[in-house]
Amino acid sequence: MKIYTALENLPEDAQGAVIAIGNFDGVHKGHQALLNAGKARAAELGTAFGVLTFEPHPRRLFRPDEPPSRITPAVLKARRLAARQVDFLCTLTFDWDFASQSAEAFIGSVLKGALKPAHIIVGFDFCFGQLRKGNAQTLRQAGYEVTSIEKVTGETGQDYSSSRIRQLLRKGNIEAANDILGWEWEMEGPVFHGDRRGHDLGFPTANVLLGETLHPAYGVYAALVNIEGEEGWRPAATNIGIRPMFEVPEGQIEAHILDFEDRDIYGRLLRVRPVKRLRGEAKFENLEDLVTQMKTDCAQTRSLLNT
Repeated sequence: MKIYTALENLPEDAQGAVIAIGNFDGVHKGHQALLNAGKARAAELGTAFGVLTFEPHPRRLFRPDEPPSRITPAVLKARRLAARQVDFLCTLTFDWDFASQSAEAFIGSVLKGALKPAHIIVGFDFCFGQLRKGNAQTLRQAGYEVTSIEKVTGETGQDYSSSRIRQLLRKGNIEAANDILGWEWEMEGPVFHGDRRGHDLGFPTANVLLGETLHPAYGVYAALVNIEGEEGWRPAATNIGIRPMFEVPEGQIEAHILDFEDRDIYGRLLRVRPVKRLRGEAKFENLEDLVTQMKTDCAQTRSLLNT
């Protein structure tokens, strides 16, 4: 999948394509229905299929004081879109200048002036332009062929939505969130130098800051991790949170990788897939109680992941 971050000098294969427009945070089953429709229409027309999205997520601009809410930060979103066989991704900067342009200005500069789409695919609740005044009908009135995908729900009627996924992750219900996503949710970041408390206790950890990624319910998870440059996934008893025992000020991931020699992986990208939340964070009376609990966490992780 090719990635473009500006409208200037777009190559020919990014013009005249079928374009899906949206934020696609999570690339969940609802998004996948939209992407499938776009891919099918592109095949019918004999064109490429591209996605137009925006960074940062508009929530970050309009609600800067909210806790991080990204299910899929930019790199992970691109990876998931590539897995859906999208031919190219065009990511535009969403700042106050962009947010303040009218729907008509967006059509003129982005669609008519650059992408020149043969067909546009949007979700049922798609809006664009200043004050969200533009919608699918606005695009049709501008002369575009538009498909608006109806709301997608599960067999029991649950919403396939980014909002619902955020709710589930913040409750620590990884299994239910993954069911809506249609893939195993993960977080990632470079391993940084921690305070080595885990190492001193006999449980060395690979530490990653949560950053803009949504913070799931704090606690200990049975997880799988992948180390940059290595194949496969390793089991890890993983604390996500602030470690109340040591009063860490910023949310982070601390993965104790089972049966893994204590070697230098600092600076390498660590991908972390929580599988199941084992317990909440806790503050122990002493280090001995903490070590006892960590041994239990490791045993539960090993049992759950069959290692």
